[in-house]
Amino acid sequence: MKFVRALAFHGVTGHKAASLLISAVLALPAPSVAFANEDLLPTLGGVGGGLISDQQEADIGQQVMRSLRQSADQVRDPLVYDYLSAIVYRLIPSVPIKDKQLSLVVIDSPAINAFAVPGNIIGINGGLFLNAQTEQQFSSVIAHELAHLSQRHFARRLEQQETSAPLTIAGMVAGIILSAVTKSDVGIAAIAGTQAMAIQNMLQYSRANEQEADRVGLDIMADAGMNPRGMPEMFEIMMRQNRLQGNQVPEYLSTHPLTQSRVSDSRSRAEQYSMTDVADKLEYHLVRARLQVHYTRTPEDAVKVFEDYIRSSSNPQADAAHYGLAVAYLAANRPGDASSLLQDLLSRQPGRITYQVTLAEALHDLKRSDEARELLKKALNRNPGNFPITAMLADVERDAGNPQQAADYLRGLTRDFPQREDIWLKLAEAEGLARNIVGVHRARAEYELLMGDLEAAQRQLREAQEKISPDAPMRQIINERLSQVSQALIRQRQQ
Repeated sequence: MKFVRALAFHGVTGHKAASLLISAVLALPAPSVAFANEDLLPTLGGVGGGLISDQQEADIGQQVMRSLRQSADQVRDPLVYDYLSAIVYRLIPSVPIKDKQLSLVVIDSPAINAFAVPGNIIGINGGLFLNAQTEQQFSSVIAHELAHLSQRHFARRLEQQETSAPLTIAGMVAGIILSAVTKSDVGIAAIAGTQAMAIQNMLQYSRANEQEADRVGLDIMADAGMNPRGMPEMFEIMMRQNRLQGNQVPEYLSTHPLTQSRVSDSRSRAEQYSMTDVADKLEYHLVRARLQVHYTRTPEDAVKVFEDYIRSSSNPQADAAHYGLAVAYLAANRPGDASSLLQDLLSRQPGRITYQVTLAEALHDLKRSDEARELLKKALNRNPGNFPITAMLADVERDAGNPQQAADYLRGLTRDFPQREDIWLKLAEAEGLARNIVGVHRARAEYELLMGDLEAAQRQLREAQEKISPDAPMRQIINERLSQVSQALIRQRQQ
């Protein structure tokens, strides 16, 4: 079955999670950044020493991101990631938090879930888009998780556990990771062993934490110009799912306990804010349509679903329904039909990036690469550095037999998104096609670092070192990077 290329849903499966958590080492974000003690698992201060430090939280966050890369399937669609980034950074100025730089993760699961962990990591399941019918509902979950971060609720729970039932950091990180993916109860049992219950208890926020996150989240939404009423609406959706699933508690509610009194309290608080009619941005519904196609059983089923949406006279999101049908056509290997729909949508909104990128994909599938390239280059001129446009241009150039141009685009993306291992992997492929062997080794080294394999990264850098002349400017960069990795390996082996 052919799925949409631009969606690029990429799941990396690695070693078993238990060994990952013990042996993984923090990755380097960029060549100019020196290694700290990334190979050491963070250690909590003594009992009664106060909350864990900002640096310890950052270390835990790096460990979580590395383990997610190794063990969790993720949604890699640039358009989905770009939208999530936009909504988070629309909310973040209103969040009472010192460090406003966040790492974002989209887990490839249709279940409702979202999580916030130390190190400023915000994650969601793709299923949050499916279940949140409006942008306000979706944003309320993000605001709630940002509130957990700002109030350091996880650190508080960790401090309580340090006092009553100390946990190893590896077990704690395992719990965090497995709370973010489906079937987390199985993973906790397998990895944490006898500590599974303690980890589960630590992951479960208290009612007081939840109420505080609700209150702060409502303030965040209102300050960002969004409708706080989206929060109780989203809670109602979760409560309905809970009733429908019977004894099987939805994943999100297993760590975020929700009661009818809490729903009522959030509703009464939300009604105290003045904004009552905040219109959704179309982009939310376009991204939601992309994920509806992804999670529909077959592309043909997705075509039928969106055709039914379009026929419905009560459909309030007609453009999103037509866009969803175009994405379904692409998934069903009908790029011609998709192109016609997208041309019509683009004629009404010529500057909408989502339409441009998806039309370029349809043209690409129709082997009309010149048209796709022209469309995307014009779009990039108007939107310099845009992630989805640049990523699609790289795909077009690679498949059109221009790997050097593809590598140039991808190299730019690695500067903007140095923590995305999928981009480094694509860059390594493009460099290989362009016969730039040193570039292949450099990109592979960065990929291996992000995946936590220092020895593999060291091998790649040594290969690059052997293939470049001693007087080449690139030689110094490779030497410095190799030195950083080698020092980290020595520290790791001393443990």
